[in-house]
Amino acid sequence: MATRYRIHRDDGQHDAIAGHIYASYDEAHAVLERYYGDLCCSDEREYYRIEAEENQPPA
Repeated sequence: MATRYRIHRDDGQHDAIAGHIYASYDEAHAVLERYYGDLCCSDEREYYRIEAEENQPPA
């Protein structure tokens, strides 16, 4: 099984970024780099983490 990666918000909320699944860590990381780059030095940003998930076999 291939590993996929999901972005989670640290506060547990869902938004336009949180909850999406990516095929690679690098793909998810690129999304967060764009997000944080757009908010340079802002105190109003959310905090995210990338967590690995294994693909579930088809039922």
